[in-house]
Amino acid sequence: MGVLRKTKHLEHVLQAFRQSSDALSAGMLLDALANEINKSTVYRMLQKLEDDGVIHSFLTMDQIRFYALCKGCSSGRHVDTHAHFQCTSCKRVSCVSEEIVLPTPGRSRITSAQVLLTGQCESCLS
Repeated sequence: MGVLRKTKHLEHVLQAFRQSSDALSAGMLLDALANEINKSTVYRMLQKLEDDGVIHSFLTMDQIRFYALCKGCSSGRHVDTHAHFQCTSCKRVSCVSEEIVLPTPGRSRITSAQVLLTGQCESCLS
C-alpha cells in the first residue's frame, strides 16, 4: 500500500516518533495527537508506515502493539531487527541498541523474530 503523499497528519505522526526516545503505541499517539488526528487515520498511517519500512511493530508483555522508527528498512524488507525492553514498573518500552544474535535451527530460515526483554529500567531502579 504505502504512504503516497506527505500530509500534515503524516508529519504529526512522524514528528511524534522523532521526538520520542521510546517506542509508541497507537493509544499513546492518539493521546498525544488528540486535537490533530482521528483514531482511524492513526491506525491507517501506522499500517502504511510499517508497509513502507519507516516503522516496525512488536508486541509487549501485555500484548499491546508498539511501534518504533526503522533504520535502513524499505517496503520490500525490514532489516532493522533488534530486541526491545519493557519496564515492568513504569511500562515504558524502548529499542535495545546492543546486538543479540539469534540461532538458526538446523536448515531452517528465520524470516522474522521478536525479542522482548522485561525488567526494571534505570529510572525505576533509582
